[in-house]
Amino acid sequence: MTQKAATPISNAPARHLFSYPKYWAECYGTAPYLPMSRAEMDALGWDSCDIIIVTGDAYVDHPSFGMAVIGRMLESQGFRVGIIAQPAWDSAEPFKALGAPNLFFGIAAGNMDSLINRYTADLRIRTDDAYTPHGEAGKRPDRSTIVYSQRCREAYYDTPIVIGGIEASLRRIAQYDYWSDKVRKSILIDSNADILLYGNAERAIVEVAHQIAAGHSMEELRDIRGTAVLLDEVPAGWTEIDSTRIDWPSKIDAIPNPYEMKDPETQSCATNDAGNPDIDEPSPMRIIPMPLHRKNGLERATTYIRLPSFNKVRNDPALYAHASRVLHQEANPHNAHVLVQKHDTKEIWVNTPPIPLETDEMDGVFDLPYQRRPHPSYGDAKIPAYDMIKTSVNIMRGCFGGCTFCSITEHEGRIIQSRSEESILKEIGQIRDQVPGFTGTISDLGGPTANMYRLNCKSEAIQKNCRRLSCVYPTICQHLETDHKHTTQLYRKARAVPGIKRVAIASGLRYDLAVRDPEYVEELVSHHVGGYLKIAPEHSEENTLSKMMKPSISSYDEFKEMFDRFSKKAGKIQYLIPYFIAAHPGTDNNEMLNLGLWLKKNKFRPDQVQTFYPSPMALATAMYYSGKNPLKKVTYKSEKVSVVKQIEHRRVQKAFLRYHDEKNWPLLRLTLKEMGREDMIGDAPHQLVPADKPSGRPRGLKSRNGKPGANRTAARRPRR
Repeated sequence: MTQKAATPISNAPARHLFSYPKYWAECYGTAPYLPMSRAEMDALGWDSCDIIIVTGDAYVDHPSFGMAVIGRMLESQGFRVGIIAQPAWDSAEPFKALGAPNLFFGIAAGNMDSLINRYTADLRIRTDDAYTPHGEAGKRPDRSTIVYSQRCREAYYDTPIVIGGIEASLRRIAQYDYWSDKVRKSILIDSNADILLYGNAERAIVEVAHQIAAGHSMEELRDIRGTAVLLDEVPAGWTEIDSTRIDWPSKIDAIPNPYEMKDPETQSCATNDAGNPDIDEPSPMRIIPMPLHRKNGLERATTYIRLPSFNKVRNDPALYAHASRVLHQEANPHNAHVLVQKHDTKEIWVNTPPIPLETDEMDGVFDLPYQRRPHPSYGDAKIPAYDMIKTSVNIMRGCFGGCTFCSITEHEGRIIQSRSEESILKEIGQIRDQVPGFTGTISDLGGPTANMYRLNCKSEAIQKNCRRLSCVYPTICQHLETDHKHTTQLYRKARAVPGIKRVAIASGLRYDLAVRDPEYVEELVSHHVGGYLKIAPEHSEENTLSKMMKPSISSYDEFKEMFDRFSKKAGKIQYLIPYFIAAHPGTDNNEMLNLGLWLKKNKFRPDQVQTFYPSPMALATAMYYSGKNPLKKVTYKSEKVSVVKQIEHRRVQKAFLRYHDEKNWPLLRLTLKEMGREDMIGDAPHQLVPADKPSGRPRGLKSRNGKPGANRTAARRPRR
């Protein structure tokens, strides 16, 4: 079969989100809420939906909920969009509730990965679901994207299926699956979907919708940024960078092109096999070994990187770590290559990341006509996630921190996309005027991180060529803008909005950046901290912090000094709430002991602590699965990373964080003895847990009039 040539990666500027001619159905106008029933469709005068979104979350018409953003975005393009929220999945009937969509089904598991939503890090089933009315658990299946896609295929076999959201985004290639403890295939294969959209998908979903509406087949939609598709074979005319192995010899000679089959005596002939010189067939593909690709002057627009196949990464953890490293190095939309990974006889073709939204496009997305409330069909039912964010404002997207345990970078990218002040202040006014029972407090101005608003690379040219995994690790890049003046100004304008009594900051703070701007810290501490501020040092030990790509604990000390000083200046008694992770790759019991001693020395007695959760595609997950460090070049002899996998050992590490809980003392005593650290058992200040007392009242039991320890925490973990 003759290969079709793929369209080269375009270097042209991205098309503006709101520049497309509107679809003919725009004549129906804007829906009060996107319809969830035939009755609502009838009231709108619709005979059918153009696009139906299936989601694992309850439908909340608010810009913090993915189905609302994508739905309203498509509506702004003129399409009629319906929603099927949290359908029963035991048959295809609930997926027929709105009839067959004219264009496609759009499927997402919800704002959270369905497995992380349903299971704790210890693989226990959670008893609630914040994205469901009344917080009821069990309203979505495991691997929701796969299940919903299969049911949609049963309901209307020929209707195209588009998958997206964080669950699909983090599973676009072969990925380690913590819940089954194995490497699984790309979700594109398991779901039987036609195309996958990864990251914040406004650009991709708008392009896909308009192309399908224009009559293009799904097979033609294979070169859209921010998408992944399944191919029988790679297109002709492209050059392959072979990155399928990690043991290349030190000297590599030129490798003959395996696709070149011309007879040397006839190479000058300009005709093809049929003798017709007028037929323009694609040129054959070249293959360049990864160690040589920088020496060949390859054209990025027609070059892709071949990752180790699914079978290879499934059977060779070192190759899995290598593939993870390559994927993360190809995350900059301005210099990334297309990635290809073979799954048996199929090829997963991952197009380059989407171009970040410009400020006016971000404003347009957030200024869409959201009702800012749950769909009326839920009545008075409380949806915990909505209650948590109904008075908060998302001011930016993306994170350049690159923390290895976090999936934000893999999903949203490293380039910060910020809204304008005008758009943010307008939303604050809408909250004041539209949210029932508003008390005058904005609960958060933030995003993935509180203080990265408008912090971008100072040089556009440098940014387009950069391949750093983090802009702030191991040191803050000299080309990164660190002046927080725009954020400081925004805070001041926000608290000056009439009717606003207080603006809190609840998103996690990148404190190593904050200390670069004392004026920002003073503004934050003086006006936006309600007694407690959440930050995430994550650990105290350098070895573990290096595996997390987090700053030294000395950065925390520097910020704490500044925080205490400005709190005192403002006449306030305020505390920091630090968050820490147990059982992160690279951590052993000795490091956890040191962290426990650090907590005790600083009089922290945390109530809520986190055990490392290996989420799909994260670099730390690659460490967990492979025992290799993908932050460095991966070889079979490269650095080994200590990993704690057994549940009982993970619980031991978690116990070190809760050294003050007497329920953990027997386990900690036993562990300390096994470590040969019995010197840490006793009543002295430098010791971690008291010795066992065979009689009398148990040590550590508070009297009825006792007070909890200093800086006791019970707050939600911040986003970073």
